Amino acid sequence: MGEAVVLDIGRQALYTVIIVVMPVLGAGLITGLLVAIFQATTQIQEQTLAFVPKIFAVLGSIAFFGPWIMTTVVEFVQELLQNIPTYIG
Repeated sequence: MGEAVVLDIGRQALYTVIIVVMPVLGAGLITGLLVAIFQATTQIQEQTLAFVPKIFAVLGSIAFFGPWIMTTVVEFVQELLQNIPTYIG
């Protein structure tokens, strides 16, 4: 197993992680931005107000994108396991 193969596996793993995490991070980011705008306009500085909507947004996005996330990760792992003989030999 050469250097190029290891780097390619690492690149594919990093790409898969980024693609899988983006919807969840995006939901948290957008919700946090909206809550921050709401807090700035109403001058409410309650700390828990920022966390609760983000928690619900992240949980909702995990529930919504969960099947797609699992499919993507399982396909990556299956491809990785199927190519083990090629990587070794």
